[in-house]
Amino acid sequence: MNPTVRRFPWTVGVGLVLVILMVSIAFVFTKAKAEAERRESLPIYGPVADFSLTNQNNAAVSLADLRGRVWIADIIFTRCPGPCLRMTRQMKELQEALPKDARTKLISLTTDPDYDTPAILKTYAERAGADWSRWTFLTGTKIQIADLATGSLKLSAVEKKPGERASPDDLWVHSTIFVIVDKHAQLRGVFQTGGEDVDWKVEKQKILDAAQQLEREP
Repeated sequence: MNPTVRRFPWTVGVGLVLVILMVSIAFVFTKAKAEAERRESLPIYGPVADFSLTNQNNAAVSLADLRGRVWIADIIFTRCPGPCLRMTRQMKELQEALPKDARTKLISLTTDPDYDTPAILKTYAERAGADWSRWTFLTGTKIQIADLATGSLKLSAVEKKPGERASPDDLWVHSTIFVIVDKHAQLRGVFQTGGEDVDWKVEKQKILDAAQQLEREP
């Protein structure tokens, strides 16, 4: 869980905390996008800080392992009763749609590391049809995940208090966006995955186009 969130009084609801996070994130995205449109290129939202997490094979993965590659990321948890299965299916579609010679990687972070061990993530990933050469699932401590997800990738995640849960697995409120990072570990794009006004086919093509553009960049 994001350490910043812990400093809020417990009387502040999860919804308000998430709204504050999303407003801050939206401001960063809007400012960078305006600058990118001026330069006719994908925006640069900021650098991704170094990290060290653990993948589904219980191996360490750091930022150094991804440098020189474009990568697309999301945040989910395996017990999610909401949008996570849809997002995982959509990530699988990206896996299948990327050219075979593309070097773009897919990264799924868990919000629920207490449950989502490497073994649990591996089982979930196998059911999703993940190609290990392309798609990696990462876990770690809550602080480590929050530092990468919220601090660098602008993916918000807020843990629900027991009294706010609609079911035992209704544990987190989190972003349902995909983000893309360039070869120099800079956040370069954000894409919607669901909602009444979202056409996933259009968004998917935008992601694929962005990945190709970033792969062409030096």
